[in-house]
Amino acid sequence: MNIQSSGTLLNKATQMEPTQFTLNDKSEFIELIKLLKIQGLAQTGGHAKILIEEGLVHVNGELEFRKRRKLRPGDTVEIEGNVVQIAE
Repeated sequence: MNIQSSGTLLNKATQMEPTQFTLNDKSEFIELIKLLKIQGLAQTGGHAKILIEEGLVHVNGELEFRKRRKLRPGDTVEIEGNVVQIAE
């Protein structure tokens, strides 16, 4: 599976360095599907839902099937070798 990110295609085998995502001052959390879209790990919200439904997303090391899982500072999301950490 290829995922488009910032105008480039990332192959499933390509691994990126862990990235930090910082919530804005007004937010206590971000929903999982929104994070996948914002970080370019999913092309659309529908694509994000499919990735989650297919069991490709882990949160804090555990398989996650909740599309609207609330991610808070300290949480780590992993999808196909890409790791995003929610900054504390």
